[in-house]
Amino acid sequence: MWPGRRRLRQVSTQSTAPPLSLTERRKLATQLEIAHAAAELFTEHGPDGTTAEAIAGRAGVALRTFYRYFRNKQDAVGPLLAVGGERWRALLAASEPGAGLPKALEAAIAEALAAPDLAAADGLRQARGLLRAAADDPALRAVWYRVNQESEEKLRPVVADLAGKDAPALEVRLAAAAATDAIRIALETWAESDADVTGPDSPADLAVRCLRELMGGMGLLTRMSTPPEVRS
Repeated sequence: MWPGRRRLRQVSTQSTAPPLSLTERRKLATQLEIAHAAAELFTEHGPDGTTAEAIAGRAGVALRTFYRYFRNKQDAVGPLLAVGGERWRALLAASEPGAGLPKALEAAIAEALAAPDLAAADGLRQARGLLRAAADDPALRAVWYRVNQESEEKLRPVVADLAGKDAPALEVRLAAAAATDAIRIALETWAESDADVTGPDSPADLAVRCLRELMGGMGLLTRMSTPPEVRS
């Protein structure tokens, strides 16, 4: 959903999945290095001025290695965009018990899109560069939309766990869609502006505002934000 930090070891996520093997970690690290190189070149030269050969050269890998992992140059940024989604889902999954789904969603989004250090700020600025490059490149936009769709699907079980076993499946799906779209729309809106990475109209500020607007009429989120004594 937006670029993560420069090094794989700096990405903080929590998962119940089995740990990756050394080979899998190396493969993922190579994919992310290629993705960072692609993002840098797209930002510097635009998609039309960037070739797969140039991306491979910037990443320090052979061209055949590039094509082992990616179908085309635009596809190469997918792993980088996905890192942000992984981090924010992990933050949401680690929400304080009893916080309530609306507050948990807001808190996770605000933290995920915050820029407390230089690395996080650079990641957001890289997202801005990619989204501006995607404005005139349908293939790059398709990667952005695909990553967001995949993130939404992965978010559903996290939302379902926080909402409880009795939460209607449709409402869980709507909540996951609203949260995903809040981030997507916020980043796209921010990328079109010259707003800073923090403060008014920053990604975090816009995303929380988008989420509140989108979840205003949703039954699951409305009920969960109302105190139990009022609901009864």
